[in-house]
Amino acid sequence: MSQDEWHASACILCELNCGIKVQTGGAEGREIVRIRGDEDHPASQGYLCQKASGLNHYQNGKDRITSPLRRRTDGSFEKIDWNTATREIMERFAAIRDAHGGDKIFYYGGGGQGNHLPGAYSSATRSVLGSVYRSSALAQEKTGEFWVNGQMFGTMVKGDFHHCDVAFFLGKNPWHSHGIPRARAFLKDFSKDPTKTMIVVDPVVTETAKMADIHLRVKPGTDAWLFAAMIAMLVQSERYAQAWVTENTTGLADIIHVFSSLPVAEYCAYAGLTVAEVERTVEVIANAKGMAMFEDLGIQMNHHSTLISYLEKLVWVLCGHFGKEGAQYVPAYLQNIAGSGRSSRKSPVVQAPIISGMVPCNVIADEILTDHPDRYRAMLVESANPVHSLADSNRMREALRALELVVVIDIAMTETARFADYVLPASTQFEKWEATFFNFEFPENYFHLRKPLFAPLGDSLSEAEIHCRLLEASGDMPMALVEELRTILQQAGRPGFQERFMAAMGEDAMVAKLAPVILYRTLGEALPEDAAEGAVLWPLALNFALRDSESLARAGYTGDAFKQADQLFDAIIAGHSGVTFSKDNLETVWGRLGHEGRIQLAIPTLLDELKVLEAGPLDRTNTEFPFALSAGERRDYTANTIYRDFSWRRKDPDGSLRMSPDDAAVIGVSTGDQARITTAIGSALARVEVTDRMLPGHVSIPNGFGLDNEDGTRSGIAPNELTSLDDRDKFAGTPHHKFVPAKIEAIA
Repeated sequence: MSQDEWHASACILCELNCGIKVQTGGAEGREIVRIRGDEDHPASQGYLCQKASGLNHYQNGKDRITSPLRRRTDGSFEKIDWNTATREIMERFAAIRDAHGGDKIFYYGGGGQGNHLPGAYSSATRSVLGSVYRSSALAQEKTGEFWVNGQMFGTMVKGDFHHCDVAFFLGKNPWHSHGIPRARAFLKDFSKDPTKTMIVVDPVVTETAKMADIHLRVKPGTDAWLFAAMIAMLVQSERYAQAWVTENTTGLADIIHVFSSLPVAEYCAYAGLTVAEVERTVEVIANAKGMAMFEDLGIQMNHHSTLISYLEKLVWVLCGHFGKEGAQYVPAYLQNIAGSGRSSRKSPVVQAPIISGMVPCNVIADEILTDHPDRYRAMLVESANPVHSLADSNRMREALRALELVVVIDIAMTETARFADYVLPASTQFEKWEATFFNFEFPENYFHLRKPLFAPLGDSLSEAEIHCRLLEASGDMPMALVEELRTILQQAGRPGFQERFMAAMGEDAMVAKLAPVILYRTLGEALPEDAAEGAVLWPLALNFALRDSESLARAGYTGDAFKQADQLFDAIIAGHSGVTFSKDNLETVWGRLGHEGRIQLAIPTLLDELKVLEAGPLDRTNTEFPFALSAGERRDYTANTIYRDFSWRRKDPDGSLRMSPDDAAVIGVSTGDQARITTAIGSALARVEVTDRMLPGHVSIPNGFGLDNEDGTRSGIAPNELTSLDDRDKFAGTPHHKFVPAKIEAIA
């Protein structure tokens, strides 16, 4: 690559994956030396936040793994070759499968904010092993909302912020966490428009809250009382969109029955708000032409999270904010990462609900640390770090030690990899073709398959190649079919290849399960620019064409569904800045709605759950742990933990403990002093930052800290050494990381 040339790629620090242009150079030409926004990217259009400037700290992290590693009996690791690693791993997995059943092999991860293709290729390995239980970071955050969406809409929904006149952010600070394209530019423009209203519900005076027209500064953990009061106001004053609700929903009578006598003033007081503040908010929502809602981790990792997901949706549905400009919509997708939202299975030991196919993260350790015959006995971890990212890190370490086999696929020697029996080195996200499925825009949606910037370092491989080698080592790759398909592709092109491949799936059900690796070894080898990892997108393009041909046609893809799919697939492979794959309209949105096109207002179990609110919030003032600790706040220089090199941070390098002036005065600390944080499971020291951003009784530490260096040092607090597995939502099992009962003490 020319060092002066700008190369298209994407940022990998949040779900937006903004397009970037980079110049490479530095040592051996393997460094990212300059970064700017990619003006050709369909969504970000040249926008970029300051966090992306540190991406070279990811690409050239200090603890890269460059060869397969095997644990010795003394606990140290030795380098081994790929053939030895893949053979031994599959032999040991197969032995566990054959002795105890493949359902005892648990899979965690499969992607991250910037890499989703590993999850696609790992499905083939899991199918061969019979692994049926899995989880990922989504089960720490979104499964409660996924379940509510499934119950109410039969699908996922998103907010149309770029066309709304009221923007509502619940437990979210998009200035730092983004979530909508061009977030900071959007917030600035929206806040200056006198015809538009921004509403923020957050106990913290965040950067976004400062820009809001209405900031409802709720007491920590009381959002459920606020939203119950809002619904009661709509019902009791008949301010809801009566005609629209009658025409488009089912279950209104149940809602009226439950909320008609709810004590509004009392519930507002529980939330720390006046009736006038809440009434003003309800009036704005009811009168909006289109209101877009975004709920995020501030409530999804808090008390009553699934109930709040339900209540906030009742508010905007009752006001008619679905299926119209600036309201909520059902997005087009190539791969539905939210799943169905169904909860039809239970975890084998704890009997926790499995929502959208994901076991709740807070029960994983309990599924292992037991003598139950159905316990998990082995674990495959891919592009994830559960020791650091899941509640009660020490309990997860204990669980990993108890397993018969742990295999980690990652780019670095993470906190989890240090407990593995084998560590397989993956290429970084800038050393392979990669993509995400966090693409939900309306009316035009896009997809971005990005090209590698560098060759893989050392013996590292893409996850697609790793899974192929695992299955080839085990003898489970259908090599005769692979050779046949290669020949057909050379002689008859893609039409003949497609015909034979689909026939093979009809002949043998296992072919469909192995489709990702078969396509990688056949179609992938024929793709331009060595884009083999992109082969798995071909069936996704075909499925979308068969499912949503009209949206594809509006985006410029012509012919029957098969021709459209080929055009889309070729465009994705060639479009290094991303391509638009759908153009929707409001009729399309209504057509994607489940439940025969009617929104289901009544979820009986959650309506029953409202009874727990009657007694009011628990007063923790005089308890052992009187503070509500938000364990993992997004700040200027925090991101997900793929940034393992701490030197990227230009502010607050140790991750301060933020608290209110009132609390600081009582405890006897000032900014810069040390304080001890103690919770039910752990303790840590932190530097104090006194700020009026925080309410009394509410403190926070940032996310992304507490990673361990190879020399044994650590920067900042590892939040999950303070969080408990027992603090979790009763419905979805999502953790209460944003409300951890804590004690704060001054340290001399």
